[in-house]
Amino acid sequence: MKAAVVRAFGAPLTLEDRPDPEPGPGEVRVRLEASGLCHTDIHAAHGDWPLKPVPPFVPGHEGVGLVEELGPGVTHLTVGQRVAVPWLGSACGRCEHCLSGWETLCEQQVNTGYGRDGGYAEKMLARADFAQPVPDGVSPFDAAPLTCAGVTTYKALKVAGVRPAQLVAVSGVGGLGHLAVQYAKIAGATVAAIDVTDDKLELARELGADLVIDARTQEVAGELRKHGGAHVALALAVDPRAFQAVNSGLRRGGRLVMVALPAHGTLQVPIFDTVLGGTSVIGSIVGTRQDLAEVFALHAAGRTKVVYETRPLAAVNDCVDEVLSGQVKARIVFDLGLDHGLGTRS
Repeated sequence: MKAAVVRAFGAPLTLEDRPDPEPGPGEVRVRLEASGLCHTDIHAAHGDWPLKPVPPFVPGHEGVGLVEELGPGVTHLTVGQRVAVPWLGSACGRCEHCLSGWETLCEQQVNTGYGRDGGYAEKMLARADFAQPVPDGVSPFDAAPLTCAGVTTYKALKVAGVRPAQLVAVSGVGGLGHLAVQYAKIAGATVAAIDVTDDKLELARELGADLVIDARTQEVAGELRKHGGAHVALALAVDPRAFQAVNSGLRRGGRLVMVALPAHGTLQVPIFDTVLGGTSVIGSIVGTRQDLAEVFALHAAGRTKVVYETRPLAAVNDCVDEVLSGQVKARIVFDLGLDHGLGTRS
């Protein structure tokens, strides 16, 4: 099989021939159809974060494909079934976080494309219990971005407790943000979309944003305050200055939900204003298996639209450059070349 491999942090990925992996107990081998490129994959390949993966490794945590082989003990999936393999590759299932519905906080979790090889490959292994069935009618190219970008923003809005008629600021209208706009509208919110490129601001308008704020020419906090300030701000842009801007645009009692992970990013929180204004700063990390099932159900019901561009895996390094230079409208999805009409789905 072909795989794009990180051999050294900061170096171009190398396209390599590798033997097909053999599933062990509780695992499945997935023949991938599509795999999304998330900014997290770039952070992994560059070794940006304090807890680093160990090269060589295969990044990617938005892999979607057909189950090709079952490992010993796997009975709830079938060969030919379409599944998605998310960031949460496994969790212990026994700690207080797992048992209370917060498996994404499990300290024993293993992350796909970080702690185990991911989806930048023609085939990959997955823990069967964490391979999410993809509903009929959801294409692999739609399912791939939903597997991370979708579930991450959906969960962030849940964590924020968004209610109808509240003002939600979406800072960064890209792979995550274009879905965040839609989930916020589904929740009944008024949406202010913030970005620095014309095509992304136009995309936000097309997807139903009520306000668009061009951070190149408008002062973000001031624009939000013209509308009373944001009840909730989702920080999705990979830039600490964007976090600061939307935090300053919260109304009293507002909630900043931090999602993006800029390398070496910090946020200066004014103590006086935070205390007197009763504002909150919250971290939100991806979503659970149940969250992802809900994201897929919404899409199968026709409630969301995924915007993506396809590329061959061989173009992976050019694609990374495109993302870093802000040239990608929403999401890049690698087309891994399988006949998408094959297999049975559930």
